Amino acid sequence: MNCSNWVELLMWRARDMPQGIAFGFTPNGVEDEICFTYAQLDHAARKIAAALQHAGLAGERAVILYPPGPDYVCALMGCLYAGVTAVPVYAPRQNASYARVMQILSSARAAVLLSSDKVLATLCQPEWVKMEQAGLRRLATDTLASSLAEQWRMPDISADTLAVLQYTSGSTGRPKGVRLCHRHLLANSRVIARAMDCNRESVIVSWLPPYHDMGLIGGVLQPMYCGVPLHLMSPATFLQRPVRWLEAIGRYRGTHSPAPNFAYELCVKRIRAEQLSTLDLSSWRVAGNGAEPIRAAVLREFCEVFAPAGFDPRAFFPCYGMAEATLYIAGSAVFSGAHTLQASRDALMAGVIQAGDAGDKIELVSSGAIDADAAAGADIRIVNPSSHQPCGAGQIGEIWIAGDSVADGYWEQPEASADTFHARLPGSDCNWLRTGDLGGIRDGELYVTGRIKNLIIIRGQNHYPHDIETTVAGLHPALRANGAAAFSIDHADGERLGLVLELERHALDADLVSLAAIVRDAVSLHHQLQIDRLAFVRAGDIPRTSSGKIQHYLARRLLLQGDLPVIEAHQKDVACQ
Repeated sequence: MNCSNWVELLMWRARDMPQGIAFGFTPNGVEDEICFTYAQLDHAARKIAAALQHAGLAGERAVILYPPGPDYVCALMGCLYAGVTAVPVYAPRQNASYARVMQILSSARAAVLLSSDKVLATLCQPEWVKMEQAGLRRLATDTLASSLAEQWRMPDISADTLAVLQYTSGSTGRPKGVRLCHRHLLANSRVIARAMDCNRESVIVSWLPPYHDMGLIGGVLQPMYCGVPLHLMSPATFLQRPVRWLEAIGRYRGTHSPAPNFAYELCVKRIRAEQLSTLDLSSWRVAGNGAEPIRAAVLREFCEVFAPAGFDPRAFFPCYGMAEATLYIAGSAVFSGAHTLQASRDALMAGVIQAGDAGDKIELVSSGAIDADAAAGADIRIVNPSSHQPCGAGQIGEIWIAGDSVADGYWEQPEASADTFHARLPGSDCNWLRTGDLGGIRDGELYVTGRIKNLIIIRGQNHYPHDIETTVAGLHPALRANGAAAFSIDHADGERLGLVLELERHALDADLVSLAAIVRDAVSLHHQLQIDRLAFVRAGDIPRTSSGKIQHYLARRLLLQGDLPVIEAHQKDVACQ
């Protein structure tokens, strides 16, 4: 297979294995699966592409606005078949805000909005009317005549044609459109196939959102690249009943199924003993874990709980990636399990990763070995973010990336593109991607420690939000799992610590004064910090991205502005801390 763009790849699949299953979608995890063969997907893509071509939209941007499902995948392929740049977005629930969709439509300067006739009929607010008056078109792909496929013509595209604008989730700021060409999609898919040992015997199961890098590249495109079956369900299906994800792995004999760390924790908390007895996870060989801090305790607990269902601890595949590198950057060896390090907390605060021999320690999870094979095409360096000088072994710095999967930059943001994608190392003549992530390499293993923008620096020592949030997690049944946001607050005498905690729905009448004391004592004991501002909110009130990541910067801003719906707040004079 020697394809220069994704259209050639899918056409080749349709010729080589027309009756092979490209993907199946189960509406709610229990109904019969809706399957598309490669021939059917190719036909659907041609039909949508022909409509776009007739409208003269080649070279334009098309926002894809559907709930997860077959229409989403077909519309994505239809855009590529038309030479139109696809802009996948999150389709809000009924009566929810379309503010983010509007923002992306404007940023991308989209010429057309693709969705179903039902969804498009609901878009009648004045904002939509104004956008249509300004030239935005609508196309309901589910009403197109099947015969349109015969009118499709191969577009004038190449490896360098812009294929997708992959908008970042905006966990630390406003979302940006990452420019992904066809060559980036092919290069990263090749990397993933090699790194995760994805072959013709593989079966992929995914509930991940198709509008984010992990779900789009790893969940939708990767199976097509490898020519293996993909079994999809919606994120809502998983969140409502996590057991459906694991049931699907057993039902379809899934070998590869990735998810963020919180998904494994949710399975542990929500799946009951009687459900466990019905599961069969023995086929699962690559349980990818990425997209947020990976917690060793969660991995151990998942292994313990699901061992009776046949889950093998060696299946865990901690990995690291981001939209700016298409998706995958590094990962552990296949079927070798997670590698962890008991690191010194004091050393981490001083910017060094080293084994802890006494006192308080933090267990770090490796994101993979850094060598030619493990990095799978990505050159990874640890760099001082201020001086741009390479860091020594074990030193924590910014993670820089170079390789064929690194995107061309941000859509129509030349300054941000130059800052992020065009960094230079001394003695290197290539551009480097500044990831904004902190990490270090010890004994050849990459350890990701946090985001630069979220780093809390108090009295000259570094503290990572997720470390503080982990300390608080599980302190009391009233506190919601994954419901904490730690951040710094600027004061005239230096930075102080702010913390927002979500309460479980059944705990709104808890004694919050006592609970605050428990939280303060734990943070003081483990981090030698006092909390300046502590606030309790209802479940779901901490701002998150559409992919579920905590928005620390926004949480801080809302708290300080008085716009966070606080149940109870506690402020303490910490001038002497």
